[in-house]
Amino acid sequence: MKIKDLEYYQHLVKRQNFSAVASDFHVSQPTITMAIQRLERDFDTTFFIRDHVHKQLHITPTGKQFASHINIILNELAVARKEIARANSTKIRFGLPPIIGNYYFPPLTPLLMRHHLMEKLETYEHGSRELLQLLTHGELDVALLGSLTPLQYSNLKAHELVHYPFQIIVGPQHSLANKQKINFASLKGQSFIIPDTEFFHEQAFKQMCQAAHFRPHIIYRTNDIHIIKAMVAEGLGISFLTSLAITPADQVVSLALTNRVQPIFHLSIATRKTTILTPTKQELWNLLAK
Repeated sequence: MKIKDLEYYQHLVKRQNFSAVASDFHVSQPTITMAIQRLERDFDTTFFIRDHVHKQLHITPTGKQFASHINIILNELAVARKEIARANSTKIRFGLPPIIGNYYFPPLTPLLMRHHLMEKLETYEHGSRELLQLLTHGELDVALLGSLTPLQYSNLKAHELVHYPFQIIVGPQHSLANKQKINFASLKGQSFIIPDTEFFHEQAFKQMCQAAHFRPHIIYRTNDIHIIKAMVAEGLGISFLTSLAITPADQVVSLALTNRVQPIFHLSIATRKTTILTPTKQELWNLLAK
């Protein structure tokens, strides 16, 4: 079985056109046809059916099943190339989401500096969703990730470090500022200032709104948590944040949610299961996983 045949197959599933795939790879159409025929002979099945009347290409159920395996195989090969190319590197490609980077990671930096690890970090700052993809595709070695459920992926080794509740924050002069707890449903009609779609906050916020059966009045979105808290402090609206991002120095009042069912912000350290951690990367993992 040739790797190139698998690449042709994967591309054919996406393009659903032999000529288009041949053009994309700068080969003849018979080259693509013969590659697919080889695979079909190897597996004794038919992966594609040509509809000559409507000039369409249909993938069979076994073809769809094979495609899911090919995606995993080709991704693992690509990851292997990246890992091997970086095997002797002393640098650690480290994923760090904004909220975790601003509020959880700073107290850990003195420890990492004492172990001479800070200077070895190549830090990539993106939302947890994007970092998860980068980690899966071999672009990162280790990442701290936020999620609404414990990280359970077949290709990842993950260890949960801590978890935080979500809370409502209001300005000190807001009518709710004298409360300590609140039910989310009672916030109907309030003006919300919330994190942008890059954060898991939006998904958690949607869950709470759906459970409370109301459509929120959102007046502003931003990926800058400091701006959100500053606007809330000025009484321009209220927000919904993980308690990790709320500090005693903020000029806001935080209210715990009384809802029986509510989302939780999970913070984990993760790497790929196939990654053989170098002593330096293993030391980083051990220190962060304590």
